[in-house]
Amino acid sequence: MKKRILITGGAGFIGSHLCEKLLSEGNEVICVDNFFTGSKQNIFHLLDNPYFEILRHDITFPLYVEVDEIYNLACPASPIYYTFDPVQTTKTSVIGAINMLGLAKRLKIKILQASTSEVYGDPKMHPQAETYYGNVNPIGPRACYDEGKRCAETLFFDYKRQLNLKIKVVRIFNTYGPRLRLDDGRVVSNFIVKSLKNRDITVYGDGSQTRSFCYIDDLVDGIIKMMNSKDEICGPINLGNPNEISILNLAQKIIQLTDSKSKIVYMPIPADDPKTRCPNTKKARDILGWQAITELNMGLKNTIEYFLNLLKNQG
Repeated sequence: MKKRILITGGAGFIGSHLCEKLLSEGNEVICVDNFFTGSKQNIFHLLDNPYFEILRHDITFPLYVEVDEIYNLACPASPIYYTFDPVQTTKTSVIGAINMLGLAKRLKIKILQASTSEVYGDPKMHPQAETYYGNVNPIGPRACYDEGKRCAETLFFDYKRQLNLKIKVVRIFNTYGPRLRLDDGRVVSNFIVKSLKNRDITVYGDGSQTRSFCYIDDLVDGIIKMMNSKDEICGPINLGNPNEISILNLAQKIIQLTDSKSKIVYMPIPADDPKTRCPNTKKARDILGWQAITELNMGLKNTIEYFLNLLKNQG
């Protein structure tokens, strides 16, 4: 049955892939974005689809539409952007969540919150399970995002407890793939762009800190599986790839894959930068039957090809 689905942040990296996938499954999609970090280029190829609609709107203001489901993805996810305007970042996470929850309450529909592995902060548990409460600095430079997302989760579960709203919460770990911004500042896009330009790659500390990287197609499948799961499954559930790689090894791998002349330079580690970030995905496997399947080399090759074309088109 065709559903009318609202996706906030729908012109962003993850949101645009989600729009594309849900349209391909025969749904009608309303993409809501204020285009602070989202890009029309991400959704340009969808404009001819009669079941796709774009609405320029900031979800810190109420929105009145009639839909069957809401995916709430709106919020800058790159440190470069969320620390540029930390007050607006917190407002998007908190006031935006209140507005979308209010809409879901009025329409009596399901709503999914795209939360983040940043709710775990600089974790003392490894890998991070959903039962871990985290180790977050509430007044640090990343707190606007970390605490904003934590508060959004609080609101979602309070709406469930108090108003019996049907909620879904996923915690998204590092995701990469085509449509990351050139100036995103996140590690995969940063390393690829620098490598393609043969510029020095900056590694913080000694590069021994680890991350795990989930390819965008796998993540989108997990998000949709969560939304379509039974009503009693509300989360939070980690979505990510449990295979770790050190930042130094990632830099070396990308230099090799791009046949780059880039050199690695080392800089002091920034404040509150997590030493490890790796999901425990047992819940996702057991409850949703989901796991990341794209091998890192293949995902990186696809992403490198995307950025190569992007840089060529820029001249």
